Amino acid sequence: MDERGLHRLIGTIIDPERLEDDCAVIPCGNGLLLVASTDMLHEITDFPAGMTDWQIGWMAVAVTLSDLASMGATPGQVLLAVGLDRPERLSGIMVGARDCCTMFGAELVGGDLDAHQELTLVSTGLGTVSPEHLVRRRGARPGDIIAVTGPLGEAEAALAGYDQHRKELLEPQPRMKEGEILGRAGVSAMMDISDGLAVSLYDLFAVNDCGFSIDTTRLPLPAGVPEDEARELALYGGGDFELLFSAPPGLLPVSGVRAHVIGEVIPERVVLADGEPLERRGYLHAWDG
Repeated sequence: MDERGLHRLIGTIIDPERLEDDCAVIPCGNGLLLVASTDMLHEITDFPAGMTDWQIGWMAVAVTLSDLASMGATPGQVLLAVGLDRPERLSGIMVGARDCCTMFGAELVGGDLDAHQELTLVSTGLGTVSPEHLVRRRGARPGDIIAVTGPLGEAEAALAGYDQHRKELLEPQPRMKEGEILGRAGVSAMMDISDGLAVSLYDLFAVNDCGFSIDTTRLPLPAGVPEDEARELALYGGGDFELLFSAPPGLLPVSGVRAHVIGEVIPERVVLADGEPLERRGYLHAWDG
């Protein structure tokens, strides 16, 4: 069973609509909504070999800020809980986390610290957005275009040995500015693509009453990778921090956002690539049995 399957169990305990988006959405007064996200990262499964402690701290914050970006939110505060295996690692991790916050307009305000056998980081991010600019995964409509904010498959390309993409793998850049701009521009649905494009399209499919059809010849591919391999990485590779969104036709271009149109929302309840059903595959936490 993978994590999406376990979400259905959680949906029998709390309101299943709470599980549809990258962040929880909470009214907070003053005409604003609070958006909150939390992410847990483990050294063995989530941090590629060779990462510095600074990069580990950076990545822990970046994954959470990317969730805030997908909702069109302005970043606010980040809390970081560190299950620390060796005390000498803490300084580098905290500086990396702080630097990522500073780069993208957030503030590192606290967290928790204890001893773990395996380094484990839990980041919690808070942001705000006005109701009219909030973007959810639900909202795509037939006739909308489907677009992404940048090249796909770069992180997976680095893992495959294309070292020119190591920075994209180890120091991901959440699309905070782009998320805010797209929210204000009026995109209809949005999420981040950290688990891969194909599985992200299926995540949108699960909460919308429509389908999604993409043209793989329009995918922005990782540079310096043979085309067939690059297309495979772009479809199924995890670790990218671009935004996937739908928007009314004619909305693009939007000033301040580099966007690549890759397909359209269709009435039929299916996910297609080049007219054929797209395999549901990507980065998924899984449990045997």
